[in-house]
Amino acid sequence: MTRSLVIAPQWIGDAVMSEPLLARLAARGEALAVAALPWVAPVYQAMPQVGEVIELPFAHGRLDLAARRRLAREWRGRFDAAYVLPNSFKSALLPFLAHVPLRVGYLGESRYVLLNRRLANVAGRPPMVDFYSALAGEPVPQGQRPQLHFDPARIAAATERAGVAAGGYWVFAPGAEYGPAKCWPAAHYAALARSLHEESGLPVLLLGSGKEATLCRAIAQDAGSACEVLAGQTSLIDAMALIAAARGMVSNDSGLMHVAAAFDVPQAALFGSTSPEHTPPLNPNARVLWLKEELQLDCAPCFDRVCRFGHTRCLTEIAPPRVQTQLLQAVAAAAATVKR
Repeated sequence: MTRSLVIAPQWIGDAVMSEPLLARLAARGEALAVAALPWVAPVYQAMPQVGEVIELPFAHGRLDLAARRRLAREWRGRFDAAYVLPNSFKSALLPFLAHVPLRVGYLGESRYVLLNRRLANVAGRPPMVDFYSALAGEPVPQGQRPQLHFDPARIAAATERAGVAAGGYWVFAPGAEYGPAKCWPAAHYAALARSLHEESGLPVLLLGSGKEATLCRAIAQDAGSACEVLAGQTSLIDAMALIAAARGMVSNDSGLMHVAAAFDVPQAALFGSTSPEHTPPLNPNARVLWLKEELQLDCAPCFDRVCRFGHTRCLTEIAPPRVQTQLLQAVAAAAATVKR
């Protein structure tokens, strides 16, 4: 059996998008260990094909060469192949220093010496599932999409800690690490939360990182009694489990959006500065709202962190009632599929 090391990407959404690659490697008999930064590692705990998750002890953005050399010495002889998913120079250092015989990745940042099976860099912004899956060296099956799985006990523990019942709440993920040009307005989230709560009687859980807690508290204050703020108060594992058991989810284009998609949760996904052609929620129960064609926005997608024109019409003009309609349609369609 081939013992394979996967160097994981640094963002949650990209980690989710790597799952089809790992599924293909496992299906052809490779035993997988994934090396990931701590804030991404929990995603791989929801992939049954991963035998080991190794948390990397490196600071974000730092080379940490001495620490990489120490870890590489520990790995020597452990792995037959390595798949390097990020395109950075430092991400390819570990397999090289560990003398892994086969080292696969995109040429990236001048990594000619570090890798010995190199794919040419891809122009533009390709679909991320295809981008990662190409590292397997086989044709990519049509329609493949990420899938995550938790056992029922993990989900039950998370919902119990949050004081909710599976299927008895909504989830909003109103933040986005990349910047405000990806974020639907807080006032819109609050209006949607009030309306959903009034119609369904179910609470809305606001999830996100500690950096998004202030935003979530502002939404909760504006939404009356509809919301409970859990941003910054749950582990990523628990946040993922709460998403997996939700009635439905609303989010910007973010890592948690991809988590919901990989659990097949009914969702409304809101796109502004980014494009659903590049990072769509690959979920039959997803409804995508993107106003590029409807508003004839030549600037979209701009991929800017902050709207260069200062209006962010691509997001502000997505009205809360429209999002609620799409979300409820997604929930109804998912329920009908289960009944068939």
